[in-house]
Amino acid sequence: MAFYSDVVLPRLCDLAMRNKQLRPYRARVIGAAEGRVIEIGIGSGQNLPLYRPPVKEVLALEPSAKLIAMARRALRPGMPVNFIEASAEAIPLDDRSVDTVVTTWTLCSIPDAAMALTEMRRVLRPSGKLLFVEHGMAPEKNVRRWQDWLTPAWKRISGGCHLNRPISTMIESAGFRIDRVETGYMPGPKAMTFMYEGSARPN
Repeated sequence: MAFYSDVVLPRLCDLAMRNKQLRPYRARVIGAAEGRVIEIGIGSGQNLPLYRPPVKEVLALEPSAKLIAMARRALRPGMPVNFIEASAEAIPLDDRSVDTVVTTWTLCSIPDAAMALTEMRRVLRPSGKLLFVEHGMAPEKNVRRWQDWLTPAWKRISGGCHLNRPISTMIESAGFRIDRVETGYMPGPKAMTFMYEGSARPN
C-alpha cells in the first residue's frame, strides 16, 4: 500500500491532471490570481507555468514529497515559488498573510476539507480572494446516487477523492461569501465531471 501511495498514486494524479480539457479552467482561475498567492495542493505543478504578474510570489502547499519533487520540474524562470510540504488542515502561515488562495481539484481529496477551508480563510487578508475550480456534487438525483455509491471505492484508489462534496455549500460554511460561481459538466462520466468554478471572499 505504501508503494501505491508513494510511487503509483503521484504518477496517476499527474497523468489525470494533464487532461487537456482542464486547461481552460486552469487558465481562468490562475489568470485571476494576484499578489502573494498560496496554492493549496500544488500536485505535480500543472498550474505553475500559468502564473504571471500581478502575482508576486507563489506559496506551493503540498503534503506529498513525491509530488513536490515533480512540481519543481515545472518551475518557470522568474516566478518566485516557495514549496511548503504541509497539510491544508494546518497551513504554516501567519493570519491574514496572503492575497489569493487558489484551489484546483483539491477540495475533493482533503480528509477534513472544512478545517482546510477554515485555514484558508485564516491566512487570507480581508480584501483577499479564494479562487477555485473543483468537481463535486451534481444537481440531478440520479447522478448524485451514482456519486454516493461510487465514492467509497473511488476514495481508496484515488488518494481520498470524493465525488459527492457540495463545493459551494462547503465554501460558504467556512465563512466565505461567494462572488461568482459557474457550474456545469465537462465531457466525461457525469458522476466525475460536475464542475464548480468561481471566486469567494472572507465574510
